[in-house]
Amino acid sequence: MERIKLGLVGIGKIARDQHLPALVEGSHFELTATASRNGRIDGVEAYESVQTLIAARPDIAAISLCTPPAGRFEQAMAVIAAGRHVMLEKPPAATVSEAEALTEAAREKGVTLFATWHSREAAEVDAARDWLVGKAIHAVRVTWREDIRQWHPGQDWILAPGGFGVFDPGINALSIATRILPDPLVVLSAELATPENRACPIAATIAMRSGAAPVAVDFDFLQTGHQTWDIEVDTDAGMLRLRDGGSRLELPGEAPLSGPNREYARLYTRFAELIRDDESDVDLRPLRLVADAFLTGQRTTAPAFEF
Repeated sequence: MERIKLGLVGIGKIARDQHLPALVEGSHFELTATASRNGRIDGVEAYESVQTLIAARPDIAAISLCTPPAGRFEQAMAVIAAGRHVMLEKPPAATVSEAEALTEAAREKGVTLFATWHSREAAEVDAARDWLVGKAIHAVRVTWREDIRQWHPGQDWILAPGGFGVFDPGINALSIATRILPDPLVVLSAELATPENRACPIAATIAMRSGAAPVAVDFDFLQTGHQTWDIEVDTDAGMLRLRDGGSRLELPGEAPLSGPNREYARLYTRFAELIRDDESDVDLRPLRLVADAFLTGQRTTAPAFEF
């Protein structure tokens, strides 16, 4: 099968750490050009904006957007208007209404729109979902605590308006929870700890429900040392523990299951399948939960934060 020519937009940390290795490993796409204000990739044609890339390279059929969510809407709309397929880094947009507008625009133009949730592609997420089928769920605990300075060094945008703050990693947990839990998640209340010199929260606790089961969510962007990305589900058959961002599964009475990190390779395989089948994949449930947490959340003031 001939590889699809692809443009990569936003050559920052996530592009270098995850997208580029996945594209090198995969056989579906040929990285033909990039667009970034600052970043460049040796040996790959570079442009300063997605609009310039689109105009110069009509042969590129697909664009992968790795830019921050604030401002991505205009980029994605330009790609769709040009009749190219679009893959969006998570979260898909800065707001639910932007994501819905992109979905409608892609449908009208007849192009593929893929709103990715990379954590759903972790090695043991599907196995966790399958094990929970038919079981009574009593309670759920989501703990997502990591170090902003390690994963987003100097990235002020993440605590600026539209940057999501601690919900940038936290939405990964919500993407897994909406994947594995059989009943919809509903936000009841939230507390958002926001540094006095920033716009977005650096920690959050959220009370939710999934069916009749209480769901306690704990997000923190200031954890040093060991990083915690865990989901625990109490059921009538015992406790399921999904550890390490979905890469390790512990089930009652069984040996732990774990697998390699191939999240982004799987995303690009899925993107190629969607293009081939003339389909889109846009699940906005994790984004809606974040919006609901902001809508219902009580804001508290945290100490000033500097990188």
